[in-house]
Amino acid sequence: MAYPRTSAHHPALSLLELQRIKQWHLAHKDTRPLEYQVWDAVLTLWVMGWVGWLPALALDAPLACPLCLLGMAAPQLYVRWRARAHARGRLRCDWLEPAH
Repeated sequence: MAYPRTSAHHPALSLLELQRIKQWHLAHKDTRPLEYQVWDAVLTLWVMGWVGWLPALALDAPLACPLCLLGMAAPQLYVRWRARAHARGRLRCDWLEPAH
């Protein structure tokens, strides 16, 4: 089974892969509302990370920088976690295939 590129040998998720995952969640919003809301939260953290790093540096808030980096990595970390859980049979993750 092919999963989105999340290993150490591949770069982070592309915007196209993020869009495909989002489209899958939108298409299945009625049947899987929790997954839809979790993915929205992950994308919100991602945007907050990208938007927040410059003000964190400008306002000399060094404690905020690691949080921004974590936010920027949130989609990749979430997809990697879901792929591992799916491979182990703990969670069913139907959007892994369409994301590729």
